[in-house]
Amino acid sequence: MNIQTTSQPPEQIEINGVIVSATPGQKPALVDGCDTVVGLFQKRCEQLRDRTAHREKDLGIWQAYSWKDYWTHAKWIGLGLRALGLERGEVVSILSEDRKEWLYADMGIQCVGGIASGVYTTDSASQLEYLLRDSGSRFLFVENDEQLDKFLEIEEQASHVTKVIILDQDGLHDLRHDKCVFLDELYETGRAYEADNHGVFEEEIKKAKPEDTGLLIYTSGTTGMPKGAMLSQENVISACVSGAHALPTMASDEQLCFLPLCHILERNVSAYFPIAGKATVNFAESTETVFDNLQEVSPAHFTAVPRVWEKIYSRVLVLAQEATPIGRLCFNLAVKAGLKRADYLLDRKPVPSGVQLNYAIWDFLVLRNLRRMLGMDKMRRGGTGAAPISPELIRWYWAIGVQLLEGYGMTENAGLASINVPDDNKLGSVGKAVPGFDIRIAEDGEIQTYGLNNFQGYWRNNEKTVETFTDDGWLRTGDVGKLDDDGFLTITGRLKDIIITAGGKNITPAEIESRLKFSHYISDAVVIGDARKYLSCLIMIDQENVEKFAQDRKVPFSDFASLCAAQDVVELIQAEVDTVNKEFARVEQIKDFRLINVLLTAEDEELTATMKLKRSFVEKKHAGLIEEMY
Repeated sequence: MNIQTTSQPPEQIEINGVIVSATPGQKPALVDGCDTVVGLFQKRCEQLRDRTAHREKDLGIWQAYSWKDYWTHAKWIGLGLRALGLERGEVVSILSEDRKEWLYADMGIQCVGGIASGVYTTDSASQLEYLLRDSGSRFLFVENDEQLDKFLEIEEQASHVTKVIILDQDGLHDLRHDKCVFLDELYETGRAYEADNHGVFEEEIKKAKPEDTGLLIYTSGTTGMPKGAMLSQENVISACVSGAHALPTMASDEQLCFLPLCHILERNVSAYFPIAGKATVNFAESTETVFDNLQEVSPAHFTAVPRVWEKIYSRVLVLAQEATPIGRLCFNLAVKAGLKRADYLLDRKPVPSGVQLNYAIWDFLVLRNLRRMLGMDKMRRGGTGAAPISPELIRWYWAIGVQLLEGYGMTENAGLASINVPDDNKLGSVGKAVPGFDIRIAEDGEIQTYGLNNFQGYWRNNEKTVETFTDDGWLRTGDVGKLDDDGFLTITGRLKDIIITAGGKNITPAEIESRLKFSHYISDAVVIGDARKYLSCLIMIDQENVEKFAQDRKVPFSDFASLCAAQDVVELIQAEVDTVNKEFARVEQIKDFRLINVLLTAEDEELTATMKLKRSFVEKKHAGLIEEMY
């Protein structure tokens, strides 16, 4: 199979006011006539000027920032870096939580030919040192004094770094360091450079080519050290074209940004898709305020990892339990009516008028108020990805009137490979291949992808790059799955995670783990059993809901560890495990489990920044608990 290239300008169509390639997957990939992200960025800023591009809270009040602001600050950053010696093809690292300046830096770096690379704020100083050394970054953006301290700790090992740009001055007004400058100083350097080199920023954008590397995104490193995945301008534009065809954005759409912008999922939905679709991005104050900010913004679409959707679901169930008997009855009847309607919609069947009428009544009485309370009353669709999610959880959201759509992608295919859409959705699947992209299943069950979304390769690692592609050019994802006759893709696990029991039975644990996490008492689970006689499981309980359970039943506990040790809690989780076991064959059932009695955060090595458990770390760190079960 070859990617098509046309000598003539490709046919284009208009979708929600944006003109894109009519045939995704065909070169050149175009959005409003632009074949690079930086060219599209310039066009949008010229078109939209005074329209709001971003909102961010300042002293508790939402402040609006225009596309003109976006352009101006990105230009000053790009030119400031150029004045300091940044060359085309060089990597610049960004160590910060989500904020408008993150995107200013991202586009400023790319517009002058640099490569933007995000660093998770949860990374340690030693991890930062590795990323700076591996990428060769001479320039580093840090958010505040906390992140600056990480650099200062490894300054000697990272002697190649020439400038550290600090976004927040709080607590650092007396800082004197030869390598450190504040963002305002970089802006001033950029302004001065522009005065002496008028039009150079626009000239640099014109030099950009589709094959230029724009992003360097490091994988989570669940096995070994992280690898830097190179994504080109074409990769991102192609993903925008596929996204426009599959799930188009409207210019009036509001987006809430809260997942790390280092991750390809958030980078797409909060950086590049809004540029393509002319949408507005609102920055959550922090990960702790996401639910409050969701209520305030009430976005048109909201994309989150399964753990966030699980948390919202758990909160609703807790609130329902605390309601009056009449309130609980009404809630249960409303959800029941919603589930009946959802089953028809998810089966792609017409909803009978009686079912629709019953839903409409309960929607008016209960469900619309619930959506308003959650900040989902204006939501056209929700998105989930980056980890498995329970089909029953998706079904529940459809029941309350929120179209939650599961998709699939990875850094190596620009974060977009397949997606369910509202009118072509199959529960339990991750949808069909996005337009212009191809998916196949190898003999060993591995999912492989082909198209313009596939990345350029790994930074300075040709050997690993060669290993990642087949001889005929398909990307080896490392995921295991199957395609049905209708083209829907179902992911069953990771190749490296397949459990082969002592009896020789091959088991993919992802489905079992996903079903366990549907319980609002379980936040995560790792199934164990490779070369063992039976399956066991390490479980993380949901702190908030289990604490409420314990308090309601007057179960004594003093901290998280004692909560996990309480017999009533162990019995509660056992009941949840027993329920899930009924859904699986005997060989796939959990025979024993242990609770991880340490409350994990993204700073812990067991978790990725998107709150996925790293199986290898968990098995290594909790080897003692595992052996107890055998």
